[in-house]
Amino acid sequence: MPPPRDQQLLVKAARLYYEEGRSQHQIAAALNVSRSSVSRMLTAARERGIVQIQINDPTGRDLELEGELTARFRLRDCRVAETHPGDRPLPRVGDLGARWLVENLHAGNHLGVSWGKSVQAVVQHVPDNGALDVEVLPLVGGLSAVDSAITGEELVRELAGRFGGRFQHLHAPALLTSKAGRDVLLAEPSIRRTLDAGRRVQAALVGIGSFGIGSSAQLVHEMNLDEQELRRLHAAGPVGDVCARFFDADGKPVTGPADDRVLGVTLADLANIPLVAGVASGPDKARGVLGALRTGALDVLICDRSLGRALLDPPRG
Repeated sequence: MPPPRDQQLLVKAARLYYEEGRSQHQIAAALNVSRSSVSRMLTAARERGIVQIQINDPTGRDLELEGELTARFRLRDCRVAETHPGDRPLPRVGDLGARWLVENLHAGNHLGVSWGKSVQAVVQHVPDNGALDVEVLPLVGGLSAVDSAITGEELVRELAGRFGGRFQHLHAPALLTSKAGRDVLLAEPSIRRTLDAGRRVQAALVGIGSFGIGSSAQLVHEMNLDEQELRRLHAAGPVGDVCARFFDADGKPVTGPADDRVLGVTLADLANIPLVAGVASGPDKARGVLGALRTGALDVLICDRSLGRALLDPPRG
């Protein structure tokens, strides 16, 4: 082993190993030392800062936080985007969600899709190579109150195109102004068949809303609830929604007029799907995502670091 002052020998050994890719046996022959000496020299080179190893994770995942969330909420899988101050988390979450889909879908599978900006971000990051024969189905009807680009029917079509698969449309609105109107549409054979097919998918990708924020607030507006119905909804303590179905902080479905006007799968239907991934980003979604995790409908969570941390240290109130 060379003395501390013999830095040049350590540098030479490090260059041969890390830059030229030579084996320790080859380095030992080149330097006329034993193989065990080469191993100690490489260790010394790292300890003295001659060699500095930096690991770049191309997927940008916070593996430690993923493990904590998986254990805390008993998830089958979790993907957390490793974001930094100034980053836009949604594209990173979308990329991780797309990777999860590609890893977990197989030819012949049926995939259910809800709606929203988070789901849209996932769809936009799926490689457009047409290499996987899957069928994509809507889990909820169309939404006229939100940007058409993030509605289920648009996302279903785009995702099927990217995979090179097939899709079904649900030719009906997601929200009606009355239970009677919703029930009339549910009686239509074509609508009933599409919803039944959505309930039988092998996997589902759903966005998670937080009550009163963004698109979740638009849902309530589109329902056209009267004052008494609105009071009843707020009294139930909704914190979030999945597939336009509201739930409280304990994950219990919020029943009543708001639920009666939704044309789509229920939270119980989602719980019966073998693999359901929920996707969301931003700490303002924490209350909604916590409630969603407690519904028992989610098996996988895909989110960003700020949201993941907020879930482990939830906001008060």
